[in-house]
Amino acid sequence: MAIIPTVKCSDMARSVAFYTGVLDFEARGIWPSEGDPAFAELTRGGDLLFLSSHSGDGVVGQAVVVVVEDVDALFASFRSRGLDPSHKPDSPVHQGPVDQTWGTREFYADDPDGNTLRFVQA
Repeated sequence: MAIIPTVKCSDMARSVAFYTGVLDFEARGIWPSEGDPAFAELTRGGDLLFLSSHSGDGVVGQAVVVVVEDVDALFASFRSRGLDPSHKPDSPVHQGPVDQTWGTREFYADDPDGNTLRFVQA
């Protein structure tokens, strides 16, 4: 069984550019290829993530956990490609990897619509 999150976006081209250009996802398909509403299938490390700008597919502001091997290297890589956490200056977990009390090390990245991807290392 696979569970694949569908992340709501308002502008498919902008969202795909962010997910592929900054967060290392690859676009496997976008339908239709231009304009909104649209649906996209992205992949990262063999896992899938869907983006949708269709009215019935969720709401913006959700959180998705992405389990990774090295959050520190990943955060540095994302910053070098344009990840800008300045919109949440009071959130340490947006500013860089943080050791959480529950035993993980993680950082958060918000997409252009305000959805949060939580990159987590066990």
